[in-house]
Amino acid sequence: MLADDQRIARIGQRLLDEPEVLEEGAAFLPDWRPDVPPDRPPVAAAVLISLIHRPEGLTVLYTERSADLRSHSGQVAFPGGKIDPTDTGPAAAALREAYEEVGMLASDARILGFMPHYYTGSNYLITPVVAEVHPSGLFVPNPSEVDSLFEVPLAKLASEVAYGTFRVRRNGQEHSTLQIEHEGHRIWGITANLTRRFRDLALTGETQW
Repeated sequence: MLADDQRIARIGQRLLDEPEVLEEGAAFLPDWRPDVPPDRPPVAAAVLISLIHRPEGLTVLYTERSADLRSHSGQVAFPGGKIDPTDTGPAAAALREAYEEVGMLASDARILGFMPHYYTGSNYLITPVVAEVHPSGLFVPNPSEVDSLFEVPLAKLASEVAYGTFRVRRNGQEHSTLQIEHEGHRIWGITANLTRRFRDLALTGETQW
C-alpha cells in the first residue's frame, strides 16, 4: 500500500494544480475536424480519471455509456459530462457526474490535479480531472446513463504495448485513432486519447507497478 501511495504522490506532482486558464479568444485544435465548423463557443465539460485503490493495486474506472444516450451512445468513457452553472468548477462537475453515473461518493475521492484541456471535433472543451479514490462501497451503474462499468489496472495503462490502432469511418472517410483492449472491452476515440495523454504526462518513467 505504501508503494501505491508513493505512486499517487508522484502522479499528483506531474499534474496541474488548477484547471488550465485559457486566454480570451484562444483558438482550439480539435482531435478531428468536422465538415461544418461549429457556429457556437465550445461546450465546457469535465471527466474524472479515477485512480481506485484495490487490494491487487491501482485501477482506473471506465463506463460503457447507455445505448439510449444521444451523444456517444454505447461508447466507453470516463465518468463526466457538461459543467453546469451550479458547479463550482471542473472538479465539482466531474465528481457530481461520477456520483450520478456510478454512485461514487465525493467523500471517497481526493482531487490530485488537472490535465490540459482537450478539444473534441464535436465542440466539447474537456477538462480531465484526476482523483485518488478509496471506495467505501460498490459502484453501481445508473441505467439511464451507463450500461456497465469496468476497471483497468494502472500498470497496464502505463505500458506502451497497451495502445493499438482503431480504424473508424466518418462521413465516408476512414480515420485512425488509438484503442486499448481489455477483457472484451474496447476503449477508443476521445477516451483512449485522454488515457494516452494521462499516461504520457503522469505515468511515463515509472519502472515498476
